[in-house]
Amino acid sequence: MGTIWIIVQQISLMFVLCGIGYLLTKAGKITQANSKVLGNILVYVVLPCVIAKSFLIPQSKSATEGLVLSGCISALLLCLAIVVGRVLYPKDGIAAFAAAFSNAGFFGIPLITAVLGAETVFYSAPFIALLNLLQWTYGTGLLTGEKAKWQPRRIFTAPYMIAIMVGTLFYITGLQLPSLPMQVLNALCSLNTPLAMFTLGVYLAVVDWRKMLTSYGLVKLSVVRLLIVPLLSLAVLTLIPTAWNTMKYSVLLAAACPVGANVAIYAQLYDKDYSYAVQTVVISTIASIITVPTVVWAAQMIWH
Repeated sequence: MGTIWIIVQQISLMFVLCGIGYLLTKAGKITQANSKVLGNILVYVVLPCVIAKSFLIPQSKSATEGLVLSGCISALLLCLAIVVGRVLYPKDGIAAFAAAFSNAGFFGIPLITAVLGAETVFYSAPFIALLNLLQWTYGTGLLTGEKAKWQPRRIFTAPYMIAIMVGTLFYITGLQLPSLPMQVLNALCSLNTPLAMFTLGVYLAVVDWRKMLTSYGLVKLSVVRLLIVPLLSLAVLTLIPTAWNTMKYSVLLAAACPVGANVAIYAQLYDKDYSYAVQTVVISTIASIITVPTVVWAAQMIWH
């Protein structure tokens, strides 16, 4: 029950921060333009720092095997989520995107850190990398209706990929940062949760609440993203021996997160239904305070 309580506390904290972002937006202190600046800081600075820092652990055979296993299982789970989204929403690109891709970076990392410790973000790094890769390729194709384009330069110069490559270099060589750079890195990592939640608070302030809460389609989509996909992920992860439970929980938490904010960002970028995309993010995030602890509780019942 301790783990469940930690999750509830962490999500509650995140909602309080969302509330601050909401109030600041309503007061005119944060605007849509401001939120884009916050988003850029998160994408280009904070999240890469969080990912890179997770690799600053002593190299061991167990950790390396866990990272490789995490990469393989993450690829399988994301492909499974894509299939679910495509089958259930063959003509709705936004819904298919939302069903497949969770908010593993900005929502998942704070949860994983609170429940399992900062060092276990290491195991979720492959999931986050593959998630972003698929969003930039397959996901944009869903929204535009065009065939996904493979752009190696764009992929390998993406902030999260650079962070993983730098982190891997540090992990393999065993290099450690001096005191001052490490303090800077820690300070930047500490911005992840508040900045991400302030940005989500902007979404809360602009959404049509009555329309959102009375939409059967949005409720159904939330069930798919928050229960069907995570429970399928749980079933697959159950096949892995309990010796890897830390890795399994890290990946499960990443897979169980609400709809990723990128669906709204990309919808706006490609002139799609931005309001609808924002609603998928908001309603699933609200519901996640119940579903994420439920999924983890189910995992505890099965894995222990």
